[in-house]
Amino acid sequence: MTLDDVNRRDTFLAVLVASLWGFNFVVIDWGMGTVPPLLFAAIRFAVVAVPACFLVPRPAVPFRTVAAVGAFMSLGQFGLLYLSMHLGMPPGLAALVLQAQVVFTIVIAAVVLRERPSRAQVAGVALGVAGLAVVGIGIGGSITLLALTLCLLAGLSWGIGNVVSRSSKAPGGLALTVWSATVVPVPLLALSLLIDGPAEVGRGLAHIGWHGALSTVYTAGLCSLVGYAIFNRLLSRYPSGQVVPWVLLAPVVAMASSWALLGEAPGPAELAGAVLLVAGVLIAQGTIRVRSARRAGEPAVPGAVAGEPVPGEPPRAAVSVLD
Repeated sequence: MTLDDVNRRDTFLAVLVASLWGFNFVVIDWGMGTVPPLLFAAIRFAVVAVPACFLVPRPAVPFRTVAAVGAFMSLGQFGLLYLSMHLGMPPGLAALVLQAQVVFTIVIAAVVLRERPSRAQVAGVALGVAGLAVVGIGIGGSITLLALTLCLLAGLSWGIGNVVSRSSKAPGGLALTVWSATVVPVPLLALSLLIDGPAEVGRGLAHIGWHGALSTVYTAGLCSLVGYAIFNRLLSRYPSGQVVPWVLLAPVVAMASSWALLGEAPGPAELAGAVLLVAGVLIAQGTIRVRSARRAGEPAVPGAVAGEPVPGEPPRAAVSVLD
């Protein structure tokens, strides 16, 4: 498949989503303030679901599938992420650690959906994981084990949600985003009442402030309604391994915005990790092609003629970034 206008558009959309999600971490940190984290997440998804669920028809898939997407991609991911950030996980580092979802998604999709990743995707993701490891080593012990574990579990929940969304093949990403959000607010509110107590929940609602309101508008409107609508649509059209590596760009945006707005200057390890992450995405999507060890022009199979198709193998066409 060639790089036609549609695929160019989908590539742009994938980069847009990664950018929106990267800046999202700074917005969450800025807006949470004194609001309990689970309550803040519940407010976000209440805004996503209402009144949109009365305006957008339910997707043509079983509701148990819609509920599973909401439970893993939204409830599990953001409940655990907000708790992690509340316990001290910085926005830039949270964005990096959460990208473990890329590995989780590709592995789960390979087992459950039989979507075998290409060598380029494996190489690109491995390079991205190396970038995460470089950052983790550079950070050292400045983050609590509980905060780190919660963030990794958030990535696992997101990875499961990605595979459920991919397997549903629900037409129209917006409908799946809106209706999957309907199962999120009540459990999050109940957990907040249980963990934080009614008095703290009431205090949080009374003191949400304009920071919290603007943060909710951004996270609910741009990140959830726009971002996940596009992301779920891409997952319905392409294999998981060709979509999720783009999200590795989000930590780069998160670190840049944290530096610019919060004064959290990245250290050498974070900068090196960001470079590896970007390179991993470009390799996984075929923008950077890794040459094999054999000499140029040498056939891949003994006895074959260089430049001619290998017997039994279909001719290779040009591949787009999101082909």
